[in-house]
Amino acid sequence: MHWQLLLALLVLWQPQAGATPHNIATGPVQLATRYDHDVNPAHYLISEKLDGIRARWTGRHLLTRNGNPIHAPAWFTDSWPDVAMDGELWTKRGDFERIASIVLSDTPDKRWQQVSMMLFDLPNSKAPFVRRVAAIKAIVEHANNPHLQMIPQFTLNSPQALEARLDAITAAGGEGLMLHHRQALYKDGRSNSLLKAKRFEDAEAKVIAYLPGKGKFSDMMGSLLVQTPDGREFKLGSGFSLRQRQRPPAIGSWITFKYYGLTQKGIPRFASFLHVRPAKDTP
Repeated sequence: MHWQLLLALLVLWQPQAGATPHNIATGPVQLATRYDHDVNPAHYLISEKLDGIRARWTGRHLLTRNGNPIHAPAWFTDSWPDVAMDGELWTKRGDFERIASIVLSDTPDKRWQQVSMMLFDLPNSKAPFVRRVAAIKAIVEHANNPHLQMIPQFTLNSPQALEARLDAITAAGGEGLMLHHRQALYKDGRSNSLLKAKRFEDAEAKVIAYLPGKGKFSDMMGSLLVQTPDGREFKLGSGFSLRQRQRPPAIGSWITFKYYGLTQKGIPRFASFLHVRPAKDTP
């Protein structure tokens, strides 16, 4: 069946008139808000939150969330439809830095065999999410490309069931859960219908200085002085390996850290380094 007919039947897909890969990529990008424990999970489709590189297939090109080109091998996108798709380039849990080194390289290599584009939405669709999921399933089946997959969606009928699943995924090394209201339309920017549930929060900050270590960390980096996008500065001293202390992230680079709430002054509590944010995928 022709792709546009398939999408029209399933989700009333409406492409943007005169759209190009550039203006699709810089068009609507939906972002999640934090899960509220008063929410009834039964109204949502739920999936695991994957910690990979968010990507947009424009119908012709694969781009980062900021519109930078991703140089995937031709066979990776073979048989993908001429339809805008949101997804996560992913291998496995806890593998962010290796994923980034693979997919953000200007010269693709055989490591791409380990990567999948895990679809989670269709940004140009005018249909509710439950019907967009049906369309994604049809796209994956029709493409018959092992590197194009859908993030599994499931249901949970109570907050208690959600908390139990969240604990299990966190214990297994996962990042958390995403809850997407079944009847929600795709929205540009923050959406109260798309929620993320995690045991910790994470954010990005820019490295502005190195602070020397003491004791066993003498002659190494003891902590980083970092600055958040809104100008808050704080020391980040935990979560680093010995090698990372010997070769810390470059001044001016962006890092991702996890934390557990904010102090009264707005500083992240118990902040801990997670990984360097690639230059092509900075906030």
